[in-house]
Amino acid sequence: MTLEILTSEALFGLRHGFFTRKGGVSSGIFEGLNCGQGSSDQAEAVRLNLARVAEAMEVAPEALHTLYQVHSATVITDPAVMASRPKADAMGTDQPGVALGVLPAACQPVLFAEAEARVIGAAHAGWRGALDGVLDATVEEMVKRGATREHIHAVIGPSISQAAYEVGPEFFDTFTAEDADTDRFFIQGKGDRLQFDLPAYGLKRLRDAGVGHAEWTRHCTYSDPDRFFSFRRTTHAGEADYGRLIAARRL
Repeated sequence: MTLEILTSEALFGLRHGFFTRKGGVSSGIFEGLNCGQGSSDQAEAVRLNLARVAEAMEVAPEALHTLYQVHSATVITDPAVMASRPKADAMGTDQPGVALGVLPAACQPVLFAEAEARVIGAAHAGWRGALDGVLDATVEEMVKRGATREHIHAVIGPSISQAAYEVGPEFFDTFTAEDADTDRFFIQGKGDRLQFDLPAYGLKRLRDAGVGHAEWTRHCTYSDPDRFFSFRRTTHAGEADYGRLIAARRL
């Protein structure tokens, strides 16, 4: 099956993609393009899936860098460190021929580009990473490498939507303790439950960081099982594990 790759004109036509689960070799609950090295899928299937992504990005498999994601605000910019799959949640580079990949399963995959300076970035931003500043930190690292803040474009890919993201009052308290204005990203759900708008919060953090353009592709990973893996959907279904999507970009 052919890979399905979602793109955005906001990223200047530089090679990039938010990959759906279509087109991979994994089977069972991982059916399709599971790129999660930390999943219990067969290692060879994941390797082949990542090789297909690298081919689509027109780089060698070893030039497609991914991370051991830990919901942090850590950004890696050293290519030698990237090659070791370090514990971090974002990367930035100005080196041609290197592809940056992040692996969401409900969290936000965010791809960045500054076309004039030719600096790119990629971030994995769940609620914890976004709250702790991973998106802001990615922008800062790009600026250190010559990017102009207002020329940076950032696109949030397929993520869990507000309609599918039920949280408790303690979650609300965590956000509003940091910034009372974040209450606008919550709406009332059933009982004491609330629905949190993660992509809208991500867009706020990107705009506060001064990027020139920020958007969300408006794809919900939870509500479209044929195209997307979803940690929360898997949890609700009582399945043993879940696949990971990939978003990648290169100069």
